[in-house]
Amino acid sequence: MKLEDIYQFFENPPPTYLCQELAICYILSVLRQGESYGTELIQRLETEYPTYRLSDTVLYSAIKFLEDERAINGYWKKLEGRGRPRRMYQVSPEWQVQAQDLTRLWQEYINGRTN
Repeated sequence: MKLEDIYQFFENPPPTYLCQELAICYILSVLRQGESYGTELIQRLETEYPTYRLSDTVLYSAIKFLEDERAINGYWKKLEGRGRPRRMYQVSPEWQVQAQDLTRLWQEYINGRTN
């Protein structure tokens, strides 16, 4: 390591990986806008929030938690231009209020980190 490596780290920091709590809030924030699938959730995070990443492991454990809580519903859907069906997710009607609250926590986290 050189001294310039330290400056380089702060000028171009590595991405931050979301923990499960943040992943749950992020997933709900996306699904409140419409249905989505796992790979798309990861890609949207990298596009909309380039300093963040979401691992497959954390993503699917967060999705499992949300399904177990009946916060989201999963179903298979054939997408045009895709060979096999995708597992799509959407927020359950009875979870709309809770999803809105957790989306607010995600937004506060993101806004607090970028200011």
